[in-house]
Amino acid sequence: MTAQADIGLVGLAVMGQNLALNIADHGYSIAVFNRTTATTHKFVDSDEAKGKAVIACDTMEDLVANLKTPRAIILMVKAGEPVDQQIAMLQPLLEEGDIIVDGGNSQFMDTRRRDEALTAAGLNFMGTGISGGEEGARNGPSIMPGGTAKAYSKVGPIFQAISAKVDGEACCVHIGTDGAGHFIKTTHNGIEYADMQMIAEVYHLMKNLLGMSTAETAEAFTAWNEGDLDSYLIEITADILGQIDQDTGQHIVDLILDRAGQKGTGQWTSVSALELGVPAPTIAEAVFARNITALKDERVAAEKILGKASPSFDGDKAAFLTDLRDALLASKICAYAQGFALMQAAKDEFGWDTDFGKVSMIWRGGCIIRARFLNRIKEAYDRDPGLKNLLLDPYFREVVEKGDGAWRRVVGTAIANGIPVAALGSALSYYDAYRTGRLWADLIQAQRDYFGAHTFERTDREGWFHREWMKN
Repeated sequence: MTAQADIGLVGLAVMGQNLALNIADHGYSIAVFNRTTATTHKFVDSDEAKGKAVIACDTMEDLVANLKTPRAIILMVKAGEPVDQQIAMLQPLLEEGDIIVDGGNSQFMDTRRRDEALTAAGLNFMGTGISGGEEGARNGPSIMPGGTAKAYSKVGPIFQAISAKVDGEACCVHIGTDGAGHFIKTTHNGIEYADMQMIAEVYHLMKNLLGMSTAETAEAFTAWNEGDLDSYLIEITADILGQIDQDTGQHIVDLILDRAGQKGTGQWTSVSALELGVPAPTIAEAVFARNITALKDERVAAEKILGKASPSFDGDKAAFLTDLRDALLASKICAYAQGFALMQAAKDEFGWDTDFGKVSMIWRGGCIIRARFLNRIKEAYDRDPGLKNLLLDPYFREVVEKGDGAWRRVVGTAIANGIPVAALGSALSYYDAYRTGRLWADLIQAQRDYFGAHTFERTDREGWFHREWMKN
């Protein structure tokens, strides 16, 4: 059989199909395989794929035989055991120098394990984050490839071609070795969790404190998307809030059950932050906030027993709406600051050479957290490549300082009225803690030494000390 395809793809769920079509649209031939043969042929025979350089393969052997060398195969399968299963099937069929790309949302430590094993076998493994959902996969995602520079040089031109473009620049850059690509994608998703939660909290305040109609909230988010809050998530929020259910005539969002799901990447981000010792409370609170929405039946029962808060607002609603906008912007900056600090800690821990200015640029298009101020993040790292925290950059410091009063009024008013603002409140606490030179850990260290002889440091001399507390 004469090899025909530039690249292969395993897994023809919606993401895999859209990615395959995107690749074919950009002049590359692609061989595709799905464990259900009927799915493979249904896709290749579909109106969208017909006439394109898409080759149906009934077996893994057919897939490998149809690829030019060195072979490159993208796995678009569910994270976890399915990835290992596909690798186990492919590995005996491949030759030294061939490349396996995991394009799913895999846990980065799994990626590091797979990379080590496949490298020892003479193969290349690329854990590659792909953001943008179904639309991005079809029309141009943000792509975060990990793996060796040599492997990236083989598949990079394809990834660059199919990625989103902003100002003519591809939203794809080599992130670093082994698990770097998947770690950056996971952190992207963690920031996404926080961003979505903060937007939802602001919406909740509009409705339950200010008494705004759903149509009025749509108008507010539409207006905000014209300013510094301009982003994909604000844009789709305005669109969602404006849509009407044809059957009932009501706004569709008002008919949706208040119970949010998750796929685990926000949790992975939070666990990584704990393991690396990096404070990322706003991301973690966003995960916990989804967890509490899952307790729908409990919450309904608890409301009857504990009573529901009765918010009341008699201030200037227009002024408070402006406060909401400014508080949301300041909180978003804190969420990004936590995410970038986490990525820096992982870079240091695992020896990656990730360029965070470039990361911010590839997040400008295709991905879910694309936003106007990502250009500002690039500028911040251009000013100081060793920047410890985005809050220390002059631009972001000025924005947060400007929104400080509004932020406190929003969080304080919400708390006073019994309206939960877990993400907005944690972002403010993070900001206050980060800018406080002396915190409360002196007492915690004393407590630990008292009950566990864990020792403590002193402010007036070097070294570690233990005190016999119960003898005094």
